[in-house]
Amino acid sequence: MVATAVTAVAGAVPPPPKGKAVTVATTTTPPPTLTRRQLLATVATASPLRTAAASAAAPEFAEIPGSGGVKALDRREGSGEVPVEGDEVAIHYYGRLAAKQGWRFDSTYDHKDEIGDPMPFVFTIGSGKVIPGIEAAVKSMRVGGLRRVIIPPSQGYQNTSQEPIPPNFFDRQRLFTTIFNPTRLANGEGSTLGTLIFDIELISIRQHS
Repeated sequence: MVATAVTAVAGAVPPPPKGKAVTVATTTTPPPTLTRRQLLATVATASPLRTAAASAAAPEFAEIPGSGGVKALDRREGSGEVPVEGDEVAIHYYGRLAAKQGWRFDSTYDHKDEIGDPMPFVFTIGSGKVIPGIEAAVKSMRVGGLRRVIIPPSQGYQNTSQEPIPPNFFDRQRLFTTIFNPTRLANGEGSTLGTLIFDIELISIRQHS
C-alpha cells in the first residue's frame, strides 16, 4: 500500500515550466502562466492516473549523497544561492505521509498571517530542530528551486518535538499516532510507517553573519 502511494506521487507529471513556448497545431492561444503557489499545488496534487508510456518516460528520483537515503526529484531548478550551515532559510512545502495513501498532513499555504497571506516555514540549517530529511533536501537546493523528496523513516520524525509540526492538533495526533503506532511497529512495519513525501520550494536565504 505504501509502495503504491509513493509510486503514484513520485510519478506525477509536472506542469509546463515558465518561459518555454508551447506549440499547438489547432490554436495560437498561449498557455496560462502559473503562479508560484499554483505550480507547487499542481505538483503536489497531480493525478496518479497516467498512461504506460508516460510512466515509462517519467524522470527518476536520485539519492542525495550523504543524506541517509533521502531521494529527490527536481521539478524546477533554482537560480539563486545554495544555503550553508547556519543560514536561515524560508521554504514552502506540502507534506504527505505515504502510509495513508499520500495523506497531506500539512502545508505552509494553510498557515496564514494576520492579513491572510500564507507564511513560509523558517528554520536555521544545522539547528537540529527539523527532521534530517528536510535539511538534506534544502542544503542542496538553490533559491527558487522546487523539489520533491521521499524521506525514509530514519531521516524523518524520531520524536514529536521535531519540526515541521502540523499546527492543527488533530492532524498532529493522526500523524504521530500513525508513525509511532506500537502495535504496527511491533509487527515490523517501522520501515514503512514513517515514510514521508515533501514538495519543497526554497523561497529565500538569510546568511549568517
